[in-house]
Amino acid sequence: MYTCASCTVHACRTGERDKLPKNCPIRNGELMETAFEQYGTEENHRFYVESSKIESAGYGQWPRIREIIEFARNMGYEKLGVAFCSGLAEEGRIACDILRRHGFTVVSVICKSGSIPKERAGLQDSEKVRPGRFEPMCNPIAQAMLLNEQKTQFNIVIGLCVGHDSLFYRYADAPVTTLVTKDRVLAHNPAGALYCANSYFKSKL
Repeated sequence: MYTCASCTVHACRTGERDKLPKNCPIRNGELMETAFEQYGTEENHRFYVESSKIESAGYGQWPRIREIIEFARNMGYEKLGVAFCSGLAEEGRIACDILRRHGFTVVSVICKSGSIPKERAGLQDSEKVRPGRFEPMCNPIAQAMLLNEQKTQFNIVIGLCVGHDSLFYRYADAPVTTLVTKDRVLAHNPAGALYCANSYFKSKL
């Protein structure tokens, strides 16, 4: 079993292979070589190289939206898809405006597309955020299919719910990156709970 998160050696970062822990993934040489071969495929090689160039060029300087812009431009993408949560509609609007200013064609789809009642998807009224009221289901599969229909070249997720985002990734034809990860309690900064895991948030985790 691999436990990289508990490792204190991190020989993978230093290249000191003589210090590898017994359960270090690097010891699985056959798997590592099989994985590395995939970077040489036509589908993956340029994608990986360009993303690594962006990592270097913007390191510690560019916010993530700028990294997305530069990566998409370097890849030659012209048509971008944005799948956003209705609760982050303003963030979605701002992001799309920025992307358009940089010359991209932007297709955006809200999570409530279809306006299908949650009851139809199998939820009880008591399981809704606001029982007793009409509440449409989040529809990440439709979001993906709508962007597929529009033949977007690269998709951007803004605040889809946990699990709903996974379904979007599964059904999207184009590659996907995430601009905003939803965390309603921490102003969409989920890392905040980790920074406070042994103090203010200890009883909440």
